[in-house]
Amino acid sequence: MIAFIGLAGGIAVGSGMVAFLVVLDIIPRLAQLTRSFSSIYLYEGAVVLGSLLFTWVDFSDAHFHLFPLGAAFVGLFAGCFVGMLAAALTEIINVLPILAKRVGLDSYRIVLLMAMIFGKVFGSLFEWLFY
Repeated sequence: MIAFIGLAGGIAVGSGMVAFLVVLDIIPRLAQLTRSFSSIYLYEGAVVLGSLLFTWVDFSDAHFHLFPLGAAFVGLFAGCFVGMLAAALTEIINVLPILAKRVGLDSYRIVLLMAMIFGKVFGSLFEWLFY
C-alpha cells in the first residue's frame, strides 16, 4: 500500500512538473531566445535525462566528491534554471488582469493577487514548520 501511495505521488508530482514546463513554454522560449530551433530535441532530452538522473541520485546512496568549486558549478546551472523559470512566470503573470476582466472581478484584482501571495507564503511556512 505504501509503494502504491509513493508511486501515485511521484506520478502526480512528475505530471505537475511536466505540465508546468509545458504551460510556461520554457523549452520553446529558450530555443527562440538562443535561435537554436534545430536543437529543441536536445533541450527536451536534457530535461528528461536530468530529471531521471537526479531522481536516481535522490533514491540511491550515491556520493559525489567534487572539486572545491563544484558547488558553484552546480549552483550556476541551478540558478540558470530558476532564472528562466522566474522569467517565464513573469511573462505568464500577465494573464491575471485579462482573466479578472473576463470573469468580472476586475475591481478585486489586488485582493486576488494578495490571496495568491499569502496562500503561497502560509502554505510554505506550514510545510517548513509543521509538516
